[in-house]
Order: sequence, then structure tokens, then C-alpha cells
Amino acid sequence: MQERASIPFRTGLATGLAIVAAGPSRAALLGAPEQGQVGFLPANSPVASDIQWLHNAILLPVTVGISLLVLFLLAYVVFRFNENAHPTPTRTTHNGPLEIAWTVLPALVLVIVAVPSFRLLTQQLVIPEPELTIKATASQWHWTYAYPKTAGGFSYDSIVKEDKDLAPGDIRLLSVDNAAYVPVGKVVEIDVVSQDVIHSFSIPSFGVKIDAVPGRLNKAWFKAGQEGVFYGQCSNICGIDHAFMPIEFHVVSQQVYDAWLEKAKKAFASAGGADLAAAAPSARAPLKP
Repeated sequence: MQERASIPFRTGLATGLAIVAAGPSRAALLGAPEQGQVGFLPANSPVASDIQWLHNAILLPVTVGISLLVLFLLAYVVFRFNENAHPTPTRTTHNGPLEIAWTVLPALVLVIVAVPSFRLLTQQLVIPEPELTIKATASQWHWTYAYPKTAGGFSYDSIVKEDKDLAPGDIRLLSVDNAAYVPVGKVVEIDVVSQDVIHSFSIPSFGVKIDAVPGRLNKAWFKAGQEGVFYGQCSNICGIDHAFMPIEFHVVSQQVYDAWLEKAKKAFASAGGADLAAAAPSARAPLKP
């Protein structure tokens, strides 16, 4: 695992910044897995809500329906056409209506799945005009977040907390020394790159999962509707410490975000800011209310 001699300083800074976020706008949601949990993490963006709707309303019923149909057909064939019940095999080789049915019906199922899927893909890839852009750089094995010059022009490393540094309320292997902060209700664009190997930036509650590829700039976005703390991880096997590369985002009110921003500007003043002006323009669409 990489050297972490600076963790005591970062832990102190994170504690100080956490005090700012512990006011009236305290987190209302926790986007983290729970013991024995089954299902999705709480959705906190339009994309995440649509992903869960597509799964629960379309993909799951279609999957269950096809599975039950196949199970019924298998059971029917076993009991109807076994050697005892049907000793003389049927010589039928063609059945026009049946062949048309098993061609048309799967095609209709694919159309039912495809239409909302294409809509969702478009929603994920066509990024609305962002109100904040954060550059997330992946390295073996941590993330570096850079805020644009319009937001202070600073960057900092975000490293998983070791067990000895965990504070009350922290989550083992998910909490980090320096989390990313974003304001609630704002369109946030994430520009994802990598310094070494292929990583993957994934926050399930935001519906964000995009590869970090060396030499390539990938973009994703989210608009958090509720305040809270939301966790993710690198979801590509990127090396020996792949399991120690979590993501932690705090969604806070504009007032709390502004206060954190002022403290972060001073704390990370020595770090270089992100020059996002040179980034390749992404496809944009008007933000729907």
C-alpha cells in the first residue's frame, strides 16, 4: 500500500471540515451498504432514480417472466413427452404460427427493453450545463479531486482511512481522510482521468459509473436532490490495493458548501488547481426541471 505519512494532517483537516458540515444541514441520507442489505442504495439523482425504475419496473419483471415461462415449458415437456406418457414421438417438423410467435414475441420484448434503455443512456451521456465541475484523477491507489479556478483552484488527495484512524460514524474501507463536497440541487460534472492503469469511478446513489482511462478524459454528471453522505469505490480491479480505493462525497447545503470551500482554499492553497478550460467539450442539453 502507498505511503501515508501525511494521514495525521489530513485526518485533522477532515475533522475540522466535518465540523462545518455538522450544522443544521446535517446529512439526511446515507448512501452506504448495510449489513444484510438486498437491493440498491438510496437513489439521489435523476439518473440513479431512472436506473432503479428501469430495473424494478421493466428488467426484473421481464427476467422473472421469461424464467417462469422457460421453467413451465421445461416441466411441460418433461411430463407431457416422456417415454411413458408419449411412447410414439411426434413427427411434426414445422409449425408456422409457433415459429412466427417465438420470433415476434422476443422482438417485442427487446423493443420494450430498448426504448427506455436508450432514453436512459442518452440521459447519462448528454450532460446538462454544469454548475460545478470536479476533476477526479485516479492513481494506484487513491483519488485526487481538483476544483476549478472559479471555485478556488485547489486539489487534494482522498485516501482511505486506516483502521486506527477511524472516528465514530466512519465506515471501514469506505471512509476517507478528505471527502469531496458538492452543493445540493446543483448539476455537477465529473471529469475522470487516470495516471496509471484503468480504474472506474462509481457512486451508485448518483447513478455514476465511468472508467478512468490513461490518456482519455471521460465525463459523467449528477444532480443530488437530498443532502447526505454517499460512498462509492473503484469498480475495476486495478492492482493489489484495489479494495482500498473508496469514494466519499458529501452533499450539503449551499451555505455549508461555501463555508467548506473557504476552509479548503486555505488548507489546500499549495496544491495546483484544475485547469478545466482545456477539457474537451461534452454534449450538453438543457436541464429539465
